[in-house]
Amino acid sequence: MYKHILVPTDGSKLSLKAAREAASLARALKAKITAVYVTESWMPPMLMEGAMVRGSLEQDRAAYDAATEKAAQAALGKVRKAAADGKVKCETVSISDSPWEGILKVAKQKKCDVIVMGSRGHGVVAGALLGSVTAKVLSNSKTPVLVCR
Repeated sequence: MYKHILVPTDGSKLSLKAAREAASLARALKAKITAVYVTESWMPPMLMEGAMVRGSLEQDRAAYDAATEKAAQAALGKVRKAAADGKVKCETVSISDSPWEGILKVAKQKKCDVIVMGSRGHGVVAGALLGSVTAKVLSNSKTPVLVCR
């Protein structure tokens, strides 16, 4: 059965619900959890010809990195707590990539047996239009995915 569960998180209530489900599953199966927070890669602002830049791009990048690291640690901390409450071992990973690709990369790198994640339940059409991360993981994953709503 499953021995290594990947739990993607964005810090939302829905991802915390998925983390709690993953912790229950891990405890029942004597499995471990890896929590992943994926940050979109920083993109410098696009400027029109002749536009003025205030500050420096290095300062903007540093501010972006600090803000995303703070958000990542807060979100991963919630999953760590859910795992600890369930008496389950939990490792955390924070990477920069597109969310769905980052989730699948970590699942492969860490050799996870299953991905447990939340879904807002927008449906197929809305998910396609909104670019649902869950929908993209489901359609591209070779690893089984358990979706919590």
